[in-house]
Amino acid sequence: MTQPVDPLLNARPEELADALQHGLRYDGRRRVHDADEFMARLVAERLVVHLLRCGFVLMRRPAPGAPDSSRHPHPHRRIEDKDRS
Repeated sequence: MTQPVDPLLNARPEELADALQHGLRYDGRRRVHDADEFMARLVAERLVVHLLRCGFVLMRRPAPGAPDSSRHPHPHRRIEDKDRS
């Protein structure tokens, strides 16, 4: 059975700038100390403006739902899911 594809949403310019700023400031989870917050924000905002001017469209997945660690079945689960459990 194929997994349903999540619908993609248009990413807002603020989200793109935040992602770029994070990429400029961190290497994975470690902080990179060769660029401070102000410079990262400035570069990210300029990149966003340039990408929007060039016609780029960035898509993102919707936020995932809250994880469920309960072993009790949800009363609204589909019948097919119950058969696999």
